Amino acid sequence: MTTTTEAVEHESVDSGLVVRLSALDVLVELGTGRLDPPLIEDSAALLARAGERLRLSGDHTVITLAGGTGSGKSSLFNAICGLDLSPVGVRRPMTSLAHACVWGLDGAGPLLDWLAVDKRFRYARASALDREEGGSLQGLVLLDLPDHDSIQAVHRAEVDRFVEIADLLVWVVDPQKYADAALHRNYIVPFAQHAAVTLIVLNQVDRLQPGEVDECVSDLRRLLEAEGLHNPMIVTTSTVTEGGVDGFREVLVDTVAARRARTERLAADVDRLADRFADHRSAEPPPTCIDERRVTTLVDALTDAAGASAVAEAMESAYELRATDYIGWPVTRLIARLRSDPLRKMRLTELRNELRGAFTGPVGAQQGDVDNALQGITDGVTTDLPEVWRRSVRSAGRAFSAELPDDLGTSLKEALPTFNQVPRWWWLVKTWQYLLLSVTVVGVIWIGLLVAFGVAKVGKVPFGLISDAGLIPYVAVLALCTLGMGALTSSACRNVVALSSARHGERMESHMRERIAVVAEEKILDPVADELAVCARYRTEVSTARGQTR
Repeated sequence: MTTTTEAVEHESVDSGLVVRLSALDVLVELGTGRLDPPLIEDSAALLARAGERLRLSGDHTVITLAGGTGSGKSSLFNAICGLDLSPVGVRRPMTSLAHACVWGLDGAGPLLDWLAVDKRFRYARASALDREEGGSLQGLVLLDLPDHDSIQAVHRAEVDRFVEIADLLVWVVDPQKYADAALHRNYIVPFAQHAAVTLIVLNQVDRLQPGEVDECVSDLRRLLEAEGLHNPMIVTTSTVTEGGVDGFREVLVDTVAARRARTERLAADVDRLADRFADHRSAEPPPTCIDERRVTTLVDALTDAAGASAVAEAMESAYELRATDYIGWPVTRLIARLRSDPLRKMRLTELRNELRGAFTGPVGAQQGDVDNALQGITDGVTTDLPEVWRRSVRSAGRAFSAELPDDLGTSLKEALPTFNQVPRWWWLVKTWQYLLLSVTVVGVIWIGLLVAFGVAKVGKVPFGLISDAGLIPYVAVLALCTLGMGALTSSACRNVVALSSARHGERMESHMRERIAVVAEEKILDPVADELAVCARYRTEVSTARGQTR
């Protein structure tokens, strides 16, 4: 039984592993669609395997005995079990399916089912058969695997499966083949980071002279360290000499008692994958957004691509033409209307609708112009990022490029003012012009009456103001003055309208630019900022998955 301190320590290890697995889960989510599929698939498989293993018995430690043909692992298995459970013989391979011996059956059934150990080869050590000395193996699940170098692919597949899920990997080698290339290439090197949960057993040392054992162990250690297995654990065994497996048994007892092999194995698996994720992590925190200078350049380019300046000029012309109907001298307008001008009529009544429809037609923003505007927009924020994130940030900036022409056209349509919005001073000028025109008309009528009744004496004079011919010059001057005032008012207002239309065009262009900036924010800048945030979170989660402080 573990002490209270050991239990707390064990609990903290589990808690730290859960945090790291959670970080790995986030990395899978963030990396999907961005990183290479094999890395995502391997991580998803580990998460599934870890979840299943952590749900199963934590009181049992799964230890595998794996090795090549003739290494004597089945004999070692039988020696530890104290019974002849796994077949031993000259013909190879003798073991075709994994054999399991369990010390303590409570909770072991679901674990063995998950390990997919054939029920014919499941053995239990009851107290009546318990012959071990020097410590209890209660909680041990010891597996004897087929030969990893078997000519039968099914045997190699069985070894590969258990190597991926065992809590402690025990590689049994013999003095003649401990440097076997197949073992080192296929298992030692790929699992070099699993040194904490890997044990090398040099078996059959009885075949060596006493002085040769240490030499053989030293050479084996040198070979393992050269292949990346840091501080490898090596024990020597002999199943034919008395006490020849005592050292190995002690290791098993300590491992089972500590109950850390399960979490250490999963932690080693997380380490290996986290290092692969770290290859795509930026050395420094990435920028959070595109700098203001590039944003301004982008909005300018999109504004040009959308033709906002041309639209503003068209609206400026329409503003001037529209103002003529209000501030122009009515007499001049009457003369102009006597001449047919269909272009003017179209511009006054249909210009706005045609402009609205133009933004999604051939004269709207073109895809080529939009693509040119997007060229290099993310260069400033991707310089120091790994290639996978440079690619993803660039893709985020162009994710909506196909939609931008229509979106820019829509923003310009919505920015157009309605033509029924007339400045108040236009109405005042129009009222003043019609007042002057009325005075002029009254003057002309008055002169006609003075001529008729005061000069030609065509009839009886109704009252004196239309019979005094001497008033004709004064009334004529009044009529001419009102005509001149109307013309001067129209001329002065045209100058004011010219200045106002220029400001109107500037306001229109500024308003359209604001709407285009909103489109750029939603369709370009926000996706880039979101992708940079994903990159930053990825960097943080890699540190967490590696067990480093955030």
